[in-house]
Amino acid sequence: MRTPKHPGSWPPLLTGLLLVTGLLAFRHPGLHSNLFIEPGKQFVLGGEQPGAFKVEARNVGKVPVEFKERPRGGGIFGRATLAPGQRATLRFLAGSSALLLNPSAQTANLNLHVTGDTRLSMGYEPNGTREAVRKP
Repeated sequence: MRTPKHPGSWPPLLTGLLLVTGLLAFRHPGLHSNLFIEPGKQFVLGGEQPGAFKVEARNVGKVPVEFKERPRGGGIFGRATLAPGQRATLRFLAGSSALLLNPSAQTANLNLHVTGDTRLSMGYEPNGTREAVRKP
């Protein structure tokens, strides 16, 4: 068994690697999700939160997904439709809900990175539902 020529150099090297790994982990704060949405359902993200939030989305599935915004004051506004392979960054106002709709007959799949106010409610509801289904 060989002995390293410079045994004192390993602790600083290991410390440096741990520091870089830690910094990379903090580089992308927020929520990360590999989200699946069943056919005919919509995923609701947020609503009633005090701050705004941003969603970076990539459609990794085989069907398009519609993004809409339901503001605190009511109504629903279309934001974007992501075709398979497309990416988008969408910002939502304080108190708004992001609605991710799957109008197809196949399961949708998205990779999401959410930043900003991440104290968000989350749940599924049938497409076209005005009020989020909240579970106790």
